[in-house]
Amino acid sequence: MKISKLAAAIGFATALTASAAYASDETELVAHATRVAEHMRSDPAFSAAHDMLGRARAILIVPSLVKGGFVFGAEGGNGVLLKRNGRGWSSPAFYSMGSASFGLQIGLEKAEIVLLIMSDRALHGIEQDEFKIGAGGGITAVTLSSGAEGATSGHGGDIVVWTSATGAYGGLTFNGSVIKPRHEWNADYYGHRVGVSAILSSSVHNPDSRALQAELGR
Repeated sequence: MKISKLAAAIGFATALTASAAYASDETELVAHATRVAEHMRSDPAFSAAHDMLGRARAILIVPSLVKGGFVFGAEGGNGVLLKRNGRGWSSPAFYSMGSASFGLQIGLEKAEIVLLIMSDRALHGIEQDEFKIGAGGGITAVTLSSGAEGATSGHGGDIVVWTSATGAYGGLTFNGSVIKPRHEWNADYYGHRVGVSAILSSSVHNPDSRALQAELGR
């Protein structure tokens, strides 16, 4: 009996520790996303895109896109999606982003990535359980450059990509990248299972995200 109670206590403590680790990961990711938003605003290459941010339907911030192979291989990272709600921004929904290869150049192992979601059709696609850029609906992503603003004024450029390694990413394309929600992270961060649509409508809140929302609203 004593052994059984001890095992149960150890199991309970382990579960609590695991839960705290997940919460720490999510809170840390939000904090990193806030710093990326600060970096983005201070980057001279982003100055011409401030109007795009003001017109964006949503924003997906991936603080660390990691290269897993050499020239070819798997790349990906975790991020947060926030939707524009009136003059402010929604609560963050946790997502993962990955691809067989983003074409990262040799020697470039990771970078900060921000996706400005410029169209409703792109936002609706990303809100689904799994979304592939450029597949089916013809949704395209263009890297931030002198031509990005012109692309978004027409039918292309549903998503505009800013990265801290814009120069090294000169020929980068995100078409074919897979974006999907991390339901377990969303549940841990908000304390219960909750859908992406409820998060983006700000039906749930976590005070840890206020700094990120304020930075985007500046």
